[in-house]
Amino acid sequence: MIERIGTGARMSKIVKHNGVAYLCGQVGDGATVAEQTRDCLSRVEALLAQAGSSPEKMLQAIVWLADMADFAEMNSVWDAWVPQGHAPARACGEARLARPDLKVEIIVTAAC
Repeated sequence: MIERIGTGARMSKIVKHNGVAYLCGQVGDGATVAEQTRDCLSRVEALLAQAGSSPEKMLQAIVWLADMADFAEMNSVWDAWVPQGHAPARACGEARLARPDLKVEIIVTAAC
């Protein structure tokens, strides 16, 4: 069974299937990469809770940065947020994001 949560015309915020939650990409508010990353991860955490999951159950994360020069700043927030011993498989790359003011987008998959 596939369960869709927060479904709109274009996408769902969460899709659950076979005990796995797939979150849509999350961006955050703020002027700096650190601020946007903190806000983004707060949104990820809320969606994980809504899906019946948590950061400890993350399987994979994909991080897109508008500029790889911001890698260390994003990681400083990420490293403080990820539960000790529960780091997911992760990829990070550079991409042009949906709006010029966006600096980071994070996509998470987690067990439920």
